[in-house]
Amino acid sequence: MTHDASAPPLDPTVPLPAHLHIFVAFDWGDEVDLERAAQLAAGEFVALPRRPRTPSSIAYKPPPVRFRLVPVKLTLPGCGEAAVELVEATVFDFAAVSVSLELQLRLSRDGLTQLAGRLADPDVSRLVTHTAYEALGPLYEKVLPAIQKPNWVESFSEEYYVFHFKPGAPLCPEALLGDLAGWAAGLLRLEDQPLSADEVAEAVRLSLRYGRDDLFLPDWAAAVLLDYEQECQETLQTIEFANLQLLEYRQIDDRLDGSLAQANRVMARLEKSRFPPWRGQDAALRTVGDLKVEATGLFERTGNVFKLIGDQYLARAYRLLATRFHLRDWERSIQRKLDVIEGIYEVVSNRTVTFRTEFLEIIVIILIMLEIVLALVHRAP
Repeated sequence: MTHDASAPPLDPTVPLPAHLHIFVAFDWGDEVDLERAAQLAAGEFVALPRRPRTPSSIAYKPPPVRFRLVPVKLTLPGCGEAAVELVEATVFDFAAVSVSLELQLRLSRDGLTQLAGRLADPDVSRLVTHTAYEALGPLYEKVLPAIQKPNWVESFSEEYYVFHFKPGAPLCPEALLGDLAGWAAGLLRLEDQPLSADEVAEAVRLSLRYGRDDLFLPDWAAAVLLDYEQECQETLQTIEFANLQLLEYRQIDDRLDGSLAQANRVMARLEKSRFPPWRGQDAALRTVGDLKVEATGLFERTGNVFKLIGDQYLARAYRLLATRFHLRDWERSIQRKLDVIEGIYEVVSNRTVTFRTEFLEIIVIILIMLEIVLALVHRAP
């Protein structure tokens, strides 16, 4: 459907059909045996929806497992208690899980603006997170035997909202980037008050269009998606994964802070003694080495599970999300901390080698001195 330039402007009081997609990401622990989890809770492995243009190389590696959850109800400001149309959980091998909630709305333009503003309220945010947490709880109990080192905290989560509209006059890309840019910016920034021209321009600065009628506008807290329902599933999954990746980068960064503190304590213990015990050196080396391997492995698996090379649209969509989420800044921060741990590991390793070398040299000197003393004793009259 193409835009009719003669179509009347969007009446702010007329109900507008829309879908609100809510993605809430959690972390369950260190790792999940997906094969076993799928058997324990009757899940199915996810194949990325693809359009004819999408090459077969675009896929999850390894593919996550998706579970259909029990329907829930969610009370949102201005919407009352609404039944969530679709509740699903997608579980990845690195123990990250994303809960997807989909609601069908019919609110006016002003009503959607008010809803966006209330979604930024901490109480509403906690309600959304808790609803996803409660919906996910029964699945967690079922697949718990498949989780290594389970550690699920409700407060450690990341939520993201997508306002999804069907293309058609007067909602068209030209309008959302033009006359309705201020309204779209309010949805993106979860703001119910008028924004300045500069803020509006920044909010809609990053946009992506593939067809004449579709538009993708991502921001830090929310996105506006103008596309047909049957054609936007791969875009929604890209959004969902980027939100989950942000949570994992936060988690890796936090764990690296703890790892650095532990590594520094190891170094402090080694500095207290000129000749630390042999076992202490080996234990310190193993501790720092384990920290390095664990953090590097989780970082690599999180970054490489979703391959987008070969599809320009999805790659561009992901880059826009990565820009809004500052994923590259998180990656650089994580890499710097990994480099510090690598440096500490090398220092401990070098100290271990030096200690062993010095210890062997001392033994050799003692043996030589012992031979000299014995020789002198035997020659004595």
